[in-house]
This record gives sequence, C-alpha cells and structure tokens, in this order.
Amino acid sequence: MFGNITTINSNFSAMEALYNLKKTNGKMSFHQTRLSTGKRINSAEDDAAGYHIAKHLESRRRGLSQALDNVSTAKNILNIAEGGYQAQMTIMQQIKENLTQAADGSLSSAQRGAIGDRIESLLAEIDEISEQTKYNGYTLFSEGTMTFQVGEESSDQFTVTFDASTSGAVGESDTDVNGIPALSTDTTDDWANITASDASAGIDRLETAIDSLAATIQRMGDYQSRLTSKEESLSTAVSNTEASRSRIEDADFAEEQMNMVKLQILQQTGVSAFTQANAAPQMVLSLFR
Repeated sequence: MFGNITTINSNFSAMEALYNLKKTNGKMSFHQTRLSTGKRINSAEDDAAGYHIAKHLESRRRGLSQALDNVSTAKNILNIAEGGYQAQMTIMQQIKENLTQAADGSLSSAQRGAIGDRIESLLAEIDEISEQTKYNGYTLFSEGTMTFQVGEESSDQFTVTFDASTSGAVGESDTDVNGIPALSTDTTDDWANITASDASAGIDRLETAIDSLAATIQRMGDYQSRLTSKEESLSTAVSNTEASRSRIEDADFAEEQMNMVKLQILQQTGVSAFTQANAAPQMVLSLFR
C-alpha cells in the first residue's frame, strides 16, 4: 500500500504493517461477535435483506409457538369439561337404576321414598359438579362458549361450546329444561313421595337427558381431535419456520472457527512484520556508528 520505502523520519513499512494488522484485528472482532452470539447477522448492516427476512420469520415463529401453547390450554380445558360431564353421566346412570327400582310396584311407599331421597342426593351431586368444574376462575358449564386463538392470524380462532349441565338440565325442575321433560310430575319436587308412575315416566325422560349428555361428551371428543390435528400442524410450522430463520440468520460455527484460525495466523504474522518494520530504522542508524 505504501510501497517498499524506508526512511528515518517516516517508516512506511511499519505503517503498512500496522494498517494490515488493524484490518486483521477488525475481522477477528467481527467473527468473534458471530461466535459469541451464534448469529451471522447481528445488525441490519451485516445483511439488510437477510435481517428483514429473519425478523419476519422470528415474529412468525413466536406467534406460532404461542398459538401452540393456546392449543395445549384449550385441550386441558376440554379435558376438565369432559371429566365433569363424564362424572355427571355416571350419576345419571345411577339415577336411572334407582328410578327403575322405584317403578317396581312391589315396593312400599317407605322403600320408594328412601330411593327418592337417594335420587335427590344424586341430583345435588350433579349441581355440585357443575359448580366445581372450573378453569382459571371460569365455571365452564356456565360460560356457554369459549374462543381460543390457535394461529398467528387474527382469523385463526377455535370456538367451543359448553352445555349447561345441572339437575334442572336433566329434568329435576317442574318445567322442561333444554327440551328435556321434568323427571317428576310432582310440582313440589318432593322426591320422598315419588310414586311408581312418577318413576316409570322419569325413566324415559332421563334416557333423553342421558342421550343429550352423551352427545355433549362426544362433541368434547370431536373438539379435542380437531385440536390435536391443529397441534401437529402448528408444531411442524414452528419447526420449519425456525429452520428457515436459522439458515438465514445463524452463524456456521465450523466456518467461523476456521476463519478465526486463519485470522490468528495472519495476526501473528502481522505482529512479526510490524516488529521487523519498526526495527528497520535502527538498522539504518547502526551504519553510522
């Protein structure tokens, strides 16, 4: 750069050696930054177009990852809801057994009354399950619908519907609830005084309630199946998006290590050349001794 010139006042060889040494040190710092951050692109200056694409992909990956977490939350909520409905189904089947027993004409009024008391307790358990089936403070069977964000776009939403499932919904009240006739024709809902005819009529009505609840449980299963498919597609999208970002933004460690070794050799050579160039004027002065 400065030519092969050596004078006493200006040591151009040393200046050139120093210039090359600074360039080498600058390149070493550049590659050390890549190694320390693990990224090929650390600022827009490194690769403006690559930086823009990488940040877009990073934003998309983060959105997809959160959507994946939302899907997991939705599945947990549906598991809780299905568990509540299943528990109520077990109780309703017990109630049907008791109604079938109470419809038998061979029982006395006292025996039938004891069965009625048991049915009333079971109906109270249905209400208890309905009140205690919660997630994050929400009583699920009272929410009606719940919408989950299952994608990075605002339109990527998944709505589930929870049916109210209380003792009234299975027919305990005096009037029809959700299209299900009341179990008892007794307007006082006095289960201790249930008659054989009340119990007989209640069997068919309870069967309607059981079918309705079974359909609700089936819908919970359908929701979970769809969410499982969504979970798989999101997981694949997250992996592919991250791989694309990595190819653009991340550093190749093997290549960076190779560059560092090369630059370390150049640095050592540069230091040696600079030392020798600085010694040249002293050699010229020795001629005058």
